Amino acid sequence: MSDSYSDKNVQDEVSELETKSVTAARLFDIRRIIGGLFVIYGVIVTIAGFAASDEDIDKAQGVNINLWTGVGMLVLGVFFLAWLKLRPTAPPTPPVEEGAGKE
Repeated sequence: MSDSYSDKNVQDEVSELETKSVTAARLFDIRRIIGGLFVIYGVIVTIAGFAASDEDIDKAQGVNINLWTGVGMLVLGVFFLAWLKLRPTAPPTPPVEEGAGKE
């Protein structure tokens, strides 16, 4: 009964773990989190801007500040999500070990 793995099994397991690591890194990319939060809050603030009363607009010296802030947040959130889509994170390169294959 042998408990050792063949080189093929070890390489398959390592590549599977690397794939999971890259997937996790992309899932928790800070651009995704920031972009998603800005889009969600931008939608909420934009809706508040559309529902603003004349009294609210007069308090802000005639500017519908919720509407403009919400639109700005939406634009920034979409920018972050587009940046994530156009320039995804590169997978980490495995470290090169010195003396590999020399035994």
